[in-house]
Amino acid sequence: MNSTKAKSLVLEDGSTYDGFQFGGGEFTYGEVVFNTSMTGYQEILTDPSYAGQIVVSTYPIIGNYGINDKDFESDKIQVSGFVVREYCDFPSHNDSNNDIDGFLRSQNIGGLAGIDTRALTKKIRTSGVMMGAIVNSDEVDQIKKRFNNLPKYDDIDYVSKVTTDNRYDFISNPTNESMTGFTIVVDDYGVKRNILRILESRGCRVVVMPAKSSAEEVLSLKPDGIVVSPGPGDPELLKHLVNKTKKLMGKLPILGICLGNQVLGCAMGGKTFKLPFGHRGGNHPVKDLVSGKVSITAQNHGYALDAESLPDHVDVTHVNLNDGTVEGIRHSDLPIMGIQFHSEASPGPLDNEYLFDRFLDLIRNE
Repeated sequence: MNSTKAKSLVLEDGSTYDGFQFGGGEFTYGEVVFNTSMTGYQEILTDPSYAGQIVVSTYPIIGNYGINDKDFESDKIQVSGFVVREYCDFPSHNDSNNDIDGFLRSQNIGGLAGIDTRALTKKIRTSGVMMGAIVNSDEVDQIKKRFNNLPKYDDIDYVSKVTTDNRYDFISNPTNESMTGFTIVVDDYGVKRNILRILESRGCRVVVMPAKSSAEEVLSLKPDGIVVSPGPGDPELLKHLVNKTKKLMGKLPILGICLGNQVLGCAMGGKTFKLPFGHRGGNHPVKDLVSGKVSITAQNHGYALDAESLPDHVDVTHVNLNDGTVEGIRHSDLPIMGIQFHSEASPGPLDNEYLFDRFLDLIRNE
């Protein structure tokens, strides 16, 4: 580690964690959350669902294998800041072309190292997620006075910040000859690239549409199915997307993932609530109530569907075995399904790619 500039993470309740700077940025502000994954930091940093958040890694050393050209889940770093116990100056991997410090510096994203991240995680688990700022250590008292005047995570529509500006066809493999003929529209609330890769690998034509596009614009493409993507922020701010999804229901098969699952559940009459500290990591056990199978899943969300609010025509298909929260739903009559976890992983276990096949079977059976 080559940085010695004193920095501090200050939480809105006044708690302070002193360390030193890595990465860039003079002032970093966002909702402080933790992730328990041991690897996959590049995918985490570039996951649009982390927009507006300072991510704390519980694993004690980050950066061993560097940064490469393949493990991007979007075009840029999406987190507001990154907090680690220790980062690696000299990564070792054939594909590495940068270290994590240089990667953050290249996009002026602030980082903090040298603190007890597990103690910070215990704080968040006890008190819940809260806003925080990474500042110069001599500015701690000043930022404590500013918190009441700074925006809250729940008040910002982050989907509008991360969605694509324009429609595009996703093509990573122009030589793919196994096309099924299915056209899948992905309603982009902050989609991860691996969702697009997996759909393409199953022979689908993948068209990505901005969140601002209307239901009529989506249907004008005559798709065979729609994926409502993951993304950041509070679903309560997305009434316009809930209304759009309502208009798409009954027209063709729909799959909602993570935030897309919440929007889908709201479109079917359910409600959401904020989890105390969310689910973020690659080790969350989920039971598939259809097959009885238990899978270890990748997750990244701070909100969940309220099971009690779901109407009779919505069946719960998956539950979280840690806290019993809803992890999957389906419509009892229409070809509509949703999952709260990340079946595409990146990072995380690959146990759950079968859900994309289940969605494609919905299309085949229409």
